[in-house]
Amino acid sequence: MDDSLETFVPLLFRRKGSRRVVTDDRHVHDVTLLEGLARGFYWQHLVDTGAMQSGSDVARAEGLDPSVPNELMRLTLLAPDIVEILMTGRQPRRMNLIWFQRNPIPVDWVAQRQIVQRFKEDA
Repeated sequence: MDDSLETFVPLLFRRKGSRRVVTDDRHVHDVTLLEGLARGFYWQHLVDTGAMQSGSDVARAEGLDPSVPNELMRLTLLAPDIVEILMTGRQPRRMNLIWFQRNPIPVDWVAQRQIVQRFKEDA
């Protein structure tokens, strides 16, 4: 029996000037962050199912620097409510993919929520 869950998120990709955005009638989403999140979850799935042995194997198969899959796969450690904030476009403006790639993500979900709160306070 397969216990995996699948989520469909209805989004519409558009161009706004020179930048790609995603809209869902209420929010504007960071496309780069959404793509990074999706890739991280996909690659983690490949490792979890044994299709790939590691992030390094993913990098070789995709022709990427070995750090890229590992950085994006760290996004799978985010608390579900934070992933929801990112998916719905409600994250603080400065919380982008580059921030996640350059900063450590605590495994503790309470600590992650504190980081999100600090972003909101700095806005």
